[in-house]
Amino acid sequence: MRTIWNGSISFGLVTIPIGLAVAQQRKDVAFRTLHRECGTPIKQKRWCPTHERDVEADELVKGWEFTKGQFVVVEDEDFEAVALTRSQSIDIMSFVPVAEVDPIYFDRTYYLAPADADAQRKPYVLLLEAMKRTGLGAVGKFVLWGKENLCLIRPLGESLALETLYFAEDIRSRAEIDEAVEETSVADAELAMAVQLVESMQGAYDPADYGNDYREALRAMLEAKLAGEEITAPEPAPAAPVIDLMEALKQSVEQAAGKRDGAKKPAARKKAASGGRKRAASRS
Repeated sequence: MRTIWNGSISFGLVTIPIGLAVAQQRKDVAFRTLHRECGTPIKQKRWCPTHERDVEADELVKGWEFTKGQFVVVEDEDFEAVALTRSQSIDIMSFVPVAEVDPIYFDRTYYLAPADADAQRKPYVLLLEAMKRTGLGAVGKFVLWGKENLCLIRPLGESLALETLYFAEDIRSRAEIDEAVEETSVADAELAMAVQLVESMQGAYDPADYGNDYREALRAMLEAKLAGEEITAPEPAPAAPVIDLMEALKQSVEQAAGKRDGAKKPAARKKAASGGRKRAASRS
């Protein structure tokens, strides 16, 4: 597996060689911005409105806007003064229950690849099995591309995964939403019906069951345009009627039950047909 960073996990006196590999990759369709008249991709220019001219890369400098329209100029040597020391180690600070880390803190997932040598893989496997047995994950810090990263190392199947985490100050407060929810009450009958609806739609989670419908439709549209086919916009969906909440819950439960029964019938027919074939075979 191709890795983007190679180093080690360090906790106590234990060092585990690892490589960091990207776990996620979006497969969105990419577009360029074109000049409609000639179809040429346009270029972005660096324009100074004060001097009314393009500026070159060596004329640019970073600035921190401390108040509207007022900047502190920051030079390269200023950044060097606070630069992080390059490190090839993920330093573990503590072990915490993985279930207690809210997914809102998760930023990006990486796979941690073990070393090639068998002897160097043993501490990797030991850490993996210890985490699986205890339900704990490792919280640590490491430097990647000049930035300090907070992370959570956790078991993922028979591998270790690393989640880069948002820092606490990066998460926006939800107090305003919590207060609004706390002020709203629901009737017991409504809650009971809502629970029934939720339970009727319960199922096992399989990521393969949830495709990106828009992405598939977008690709189909592009293939059709490439083939010279005419593209027509679909009719707008009718507005949903406003109905009583309790009535909406009842109709939703009935609809979910109908779908569930419909899914059972083909399976029952298939089972009955299979039983008939078995009985015919036994008579022959």
